[in-house]
Amino acid sequence: MTDSAEAPNLSDLPLIDPTHFQVPQQGALQVAARAPHPPRILLLYGSLRERSYSKLLTLEAARLLQAMGGEVRLFDPAGLPLPDAEPASHPKVQELRDLAAWAEGMVWTSPERHGAMTGILKAQIDWIPLEVGAVRPTQGKTLAVMQVSGGSQSFNAVNQMRVLGRWMRMLTIPNQSSVAKAYQEFDEAGRMKPSPFYERVVDVMEELMKFTVLTRDVAPYLVDRYSERRENAAALAARMRQDSL
Repeated sequence: MTDSAEAPNLSDLPLIDPTHFQVPQQGALQVAARAPHPPRILLLYGSLRERSYSKLLTLEAARLLQAMGGEVRLFDPAGLPLPDAEPASHPKVQELRDLAAWAEGMVWTSPERHGAMTGILKAQIDWIPLEVGAVRPTQGKTLAVMQVSGGSQSFNAVNQMRVLGRWMRMLTIPNQSSVAKAYQEFDEAGRMKPSPFYERVVDVMEELMKFTVLTRDVAPYLVDRYSERRENAAALAARMRQDSL
Protein backbone atom coordinates (compact mmCIF):
# COMPACT_ATOMS: atom_id res chain seq x y z
CA MET A 1 0.00 0.00 0.00
CA THR A 2 1.38 3.37 -1.00
CA ASP A 3 0.54 7.03 -1.35
CA SER A 4 2.75 7.46 -4.41
CA ALA A 5 1.20 9.35 -7.32
CA GLU A 6 3.30 7.40 -9.81
CA ALA A 7 1.19 5.58 -12.40
CA PRO A 8 1.20 1.79 -11.95
CA ASN A 9 2.99 -0.39 -14.50
CA LEU A 10 0.26 -2.40 -16.21
CA SER A 11 2.35 -3.61 -19.15
CA ASP A 12 2.09 -7.24 -18.01
CA LEU A 13 -1.63 -7.01 -17.20
CA PRO A 14 -3.38 -6.86 -20.58
CA LEU A 15 -6.80 -7.73 -19.11
CA ILE A 16 -6.80 -4.70 -16.80
CA ASP A 17 -8.76 -1.59 -17.72
CA PRO A 18 -6.36 1.20 -16.65
CA THR A 19 -9.24 3.67 -16.35
CA HIS A 20 -10.63 1.81 -13.34
CA PHE A 21 -7.50 0.22 -11.87
CA GLN A 22 -6.45 1.74 -8.55
CA VAL A 23 -3.46 1.25 -6.29
CA PRO A 24 -4.69 1.16 -2.65
CA GLN A 25 -3.74 4.40 -0.95
CA GLN A 26 -2.90 4.60 2.74
CA GLY A 27 -4.05 8.21 2.83
CA ALA A 28 -7.55 7.17 1.80
CA LEU A 29 -7.87 5.30 5.10
CA GLN A 30 -7.31 8.47 7.09
CA VAL A 31 -10.29 10.73 7.61
CA ALA A 32 -10.29 14.41 8.54
CA ALA A 33 -12.92 13.90 11.24
CA ARG A 34 -14.32 10.77 12.82
CA ALA A 35 -18.09 10.30 13.13
CA PRO A 36 -19.10 11.91 16.43
CA HIS A 37 -22.04 9.65 17.24
CA PRO A 38 -21.78 6.36 19.18
CA PRO A 39 -21.28 3.21 17.12
CA ARG A 40 -24.71 1.92 16.08
CA ILE A 41 -25.15 -1.80 16.64
CA LEU A 42 -28.18 -3.91 15.69
CA LEU A 43 -28.63 -7.22 17.50
CA LEU A 44 -30.62 -10.14 16.07
CA TYR A 45 -31.44 -13.40 17.86
CA GLY A 46 -32.92 -16.64 16.61
CA SER A 47 -35.56 -17.96 19.00
CA LEU A 48 -39.15 -17.17 20.00
CA ARG A 49 -39.16 -19.24 23.20
CA GLU A 50 -40.35 -17.56 26.37
CA ARG A 51 -36.99 -18.30 28.00
CA SER A 52 -34.75 -17.97 24.98
CA TYR A 53 -31.07 -18.41 25.73
CA SER A 54 -30.08 -16.79 22.46
CA LYS A 55 -32.11 -13.73 23.50
CA LEU A 56 -30.60 -13.76 27.00
CA LEU A 57 -27.12 -13.92 25.48
CA THR A 58 -28.05 -11.09 23.12
CA LEU A 59 -29.22 -8.97 26.05
CA GLU A 60 -25.89 -9.56 27.82
CA ALA A 61 -24.11 -8.44 24.65
CA ALA A 62 -26.32 -5.34 24.45
CA ARG A 63 -25.45 -4.36 28.03
CA LEU A 64 -21.77 -4.70 27.29
CA LEU A 65 -21.99 -2.68 24.09
CA GLN A 66 -23.84 0.09 25.90
CA ALA A 67 -21.21 0.12 28.64
CA MET A 68 -18.56 0.45 25.92
CA GLY A 69 -20.29 3.51 24.50
CA GLY A 70 -22.38 1.95 21.76
CA GLU A 71 -25.96 2.71 20.77
CA VAL A 72 -27.81 -0.59 20.53
CA ARG A 73 -31.14 -1.76 19.20
CA LEU A 74 -32.66 -5.24 19.33
CA PHE A 75 -35.06 -6.56 16.73
CA ASP A 76 -37.88 -8.76 18.04
CA PRO A 77 -38.49 -11.47 15.39
CA ALA A 78 -42.00 -12.25 16.67
CA GLY A 79 -44.47 -11.52 13.90
CA LEU A 80 -41.90 -11.42 11.10
CA PRO A 81 -43.37 -13.36 8.16
CA LEU A 82 -41.45 -16.01 6.28
CA PRO A 83 -39.47 -14.61 3.38
CA ASP A 84 -41.71 -14.07 0.33
CA ALA A 85 -44.85 -14.95 2.31
CA GLU A 86 -45.73 -11.25 2.52
CA PRO A 87 -44.69 -8.20 0.52
CA ALA A 88 -41.68 -6.19 1.65
CA SER A 89 -44.09 -3.47 2.77
CA HIS A 90 -45.07 -5.63 5.79
CA PRO A 91 -44.50 -3.53 8.96
CA LYS A 92 -42.09 -6.02 10.57
CA VAL A 93 -40.07 -6.27 7.36
CA GLN A 94 -39.86 -2.50 7.11
CA GLU A 95 -38.83 -2.27 10.76
CA LEU A 96 -36.01 -4.76 10.20
CA ARG A 97 -34.81 -3.09 7.01
CA ASP A 98 -34.84 0.36 8.63
CA LEU A 99 -32.73 -0.99 11.49
CA ALA A 100 -30.31 -2.66 9.07
CA ALA A 101 -29.88 0.65 7.24
CA TRP A 102 -29.37 2.49 10.55
CA ALA A 103 -26.75 0.08 11.91
CA GLU A 104 -23.00 0.36 11.46
CA GLY A 105 -22.45 -3.10 12.93
CA MET A 106 -24.48 -6.15 13.89
CA VAL A 107 -24.55 -9.07 16.30
CA TRP A 108 -26.23 -12.30 15.18
CA THR A 109 -26.99 -14.89 17.87
CA SER A 110 -28.61 -18.23 17.12
CA PRO A 111 -29.36 -21.46 18.95
CA GLU A 112 -27.94 -24.52 17.26
CA ARG A 113 -30.92 -26.61 16.18
CA HIS A 114 -30.45 -29.90 14.29
CA GLY A 115 -26.80 -28.97 13.82
CA ALA A 116 -27.54 -25.63 12.22
CA MET A 117 -28.65 -22.06 12.84
CA THR A 118 -32.39 -21.61 13.25
CA GLY A 119 -34.81 -20.69 10.50
CA ILE A 120 -35.93 -17.78 12.68
CA LEU A 121 -32.56 -16.08 12.38
CA LYS A 122 -32.13 -17.09 8.74
CA ALA A 123 -35.50 -15.52 7.92
CA GLN A 124 -34.36 -12.22 9.39
CA ILE A 125 -31.20 -12.24 7.30
CA ASP A 126 -33.15 -13.28 4.19
CA TRP A 127 -35.43 -10.26 4.58
CA ILE A 128 -32.43 -7.91 4.53
CA PRO A 129 -31.83 -7.30 0.82
CA LEU A 130 -28.40 -7.38 -0.76
CA GLU A 131 -29.28 -4.21 -2.61
CA VAL A 132 -31.92 -1.46 -2.42
CA GLY A 133 -31.58 0.70 -5.50
CA ALA A 134 -27.87 1.50 -5.57
CA VAL A 135 -27.44 1.02 -1.82
CA ARG A 136 -26.20 -2.23 -0.23
CA PRO A 137 -27.66 -2.16 3.29
CA THR A 138 -25.01 -4.38 4.92
CA GLN A 139 -21.89 -3.90 2.79
CA GLY A 140 -18.88 -2.76 4.79
CA LYS A 141 -20.63 -3.03 8.16
CA THR A 142 -19.13 -5.06 10.97
CA LEU A 143 -20.55 -8.33 12.27
CA ALA A 144 -20.08 -10.50 15.36
CA VAL A 145 -21.58 -14.00 15.54
CA MET A 146 -22.56 -16.03 18.61
CA GLN A 147 -24.47 -19.24 19.31
CA VAL A 148 -25.93 -21.20 22.19
CA SER A 149 -26.10 -24.98 22.40
CA GLY A 150 -28.10 -27.35 24.55
CA GLY A 151 -25.29 -29.87 24.65
CA SER A 152 -21.54 -29.85 24.17
CA GLN A 153 -19.82 -26.94 22.51
CA SER A 154 -20.28 -26.68 18.77
CA PHE A 155 -19.51 -24.15 16.07
CA ASN A 156 -21.95 -25.16 13.33
CA ALA A 157 -24.23 -22.15 13.72
CA VAL A 158 -21.47 -19.54 13.95
CA ASN A 159 -19.74 -21.07 10.93
CA GLN A 160 -22.96 -20.81 8.93
CA MET A 161 -23.46 -17.22 10.02
CA ARG A 162 -19.93 -16.40 8.91
CA VAL A 163 -20.80 -17.66 5.42
CA LEU A 164 -23.90 -15.46 5.43
CA GLY A 165 -21.91 -12.48 6.68
CA ARG A 166 -19.51 -12.85 3.78
CA TRP A 167 -22.42 -13.17 1.38
CA MET A 168 -23.89 -9.95 2.80
CA ARG A 169 -20.47 -8.32 2.26
CA MET A 170 -19.98 -7.64 5.95
CA LEU A 171 -16.70 -7.38 7.85
CA THR A 172 -17.07 -10.34 10.21
CA ILE A 173 -14.69 -10.01 13.13
CA PRO A 174 -12.28 -12.89 13.92
CA ASN A 175 -13.56 -13.60 17.44
CA GLN A 176 -16.84 -15.41 18.18
CA SER A 177 -18.78 -16.96 21.05
CA SER A 178 -20.26 -20.44 21.42
CA VAL A 179 -21.97 -21.13 24.76
CA ALA A 180 -22.35 -24.85 25.51
CA LYS A 181 -25.12 -26.21 27.78
CA ALA A 182 -26.61 -22.74 27.86
CA TYR A 183 -29.29 -23.77 30.36
CA GLN A 184 -26.51 -23.98 32.97
CA GLU A 185 -24.98 -20.58 32.17
CA PHE A 186 -27.86 -18.26 33.15
CA ASP A 187 -29.41 -17.66 36.56
CA GLU A 188 -33.13 -17.42 37.33
CA ALA A 189 -33.11 -13.70 36.54
CA GLY A 190 -31.75 -14.43 33.07
CA ARG A 191 -28.28 -13.06 33.76
CA MET A 192 -25.17 -14.89 32.70
CA LYS A 193 -23.14 -16.56 35.45
CA PRO A 194 -19.40 -15.92 35.89
CA SER A 195 -17.52 -18.23 33.53
CA PRO A 196 -15.03 -18.32 30.65
CA PHE A 197 -18.10 -18.22 28.38
CA TYR A 198 -19.07 -14.82 29.77
CA GLU A 199 -15.54 -13.51 29.44
CA ARG A 200 -15.49 -14.61 25.79
CA VAL A 201 -18.67 -12.58 25.19
CA VAL A 202 -16.91 -9.54 26.68
CA ASP A 203 -13.97 -10.17 24.34
CA VAL A 204 -16.23 -10.45 21.30
CA MET A 205 -18.14 -7.25 22.02
CA GLU A 206 -14.93 -5.35 22.72
CA GLU A 207 -13.51 -6.52 19.40
CA LEU A 208 -16.71 -5.62 17.56
CA MET A 209 -16.63 -2.09 18.96
CA LYS A 210 -12.98 -1.64 17.98
CA PHE A 211 -13.51 -2.87 14.43
CA THR A 212 -16.65 -0.76 14.05
CA VAL A 213 -14.89 2.43 15.17
CA LEU A 214 -11.89 1.55 13.00
CA THR A 215 -13.82 0.89 9.78
CA ARG A 216 -17.13 2.78 9.78
CA ASP A 217 -15.70 6.05 8.45
CA VAL A 218 -13.75 4.37 5.65
CA ALA A 219 -16.20 1.57 4.79
CA PRO A 220 -17.07 3.03 1.35
CA TYR A 221 -13.39 2.96 0.40
CA LEU A 222 -12.80 -0.52 1.85
CA VAL A 223 -15.59 -2.05 -0.24
CA ASP A 224 -14.93 -0.09 -3.44
CA ARG A 225 -14.20 -2.71 -6.13
CA TYR A 226 -12.50 -2.67 -9.51
CA SER A 227 -15.14 -4.92 -11.09
CA GLU A 228 -17.98 -2.72 -9.89
CA ARG A 229 -16.27 0.46 -11.03
CA ARG A 230 -16.03 -1.04 -14.52
CA GLU A 231 -19.61 -2.32 -14.39
CA ASN A 232 -20.96 1.04 -13.25
CA ALA A 233 -19.04 2.88 -15.94
CA ALA A 234 -20.40 0.53 -18.61
CA ALA A 235 -23.96 1.00 -17.35
CA LEU A 236 -23.55 4.77 -17.34
CA ALA A 237 -22.17 4.73 -20.87
CA ALA A 238 -25.11 2.62 -22.06
CA ARG A 239 -27.59 5.00 -20.45
CA MET A 240 -25.87 8.01 -22.02
CA ARG A 241 -26.13 6.34 -25.45
CA GLN A 242 -29.84 5.75 -24.90
CA ASP A 243 -30.40 9.33 -23.76
CA SER A 244 -28.78 10.63 -26.92
CA LEU A 245 -31.13 8.71 -29.22
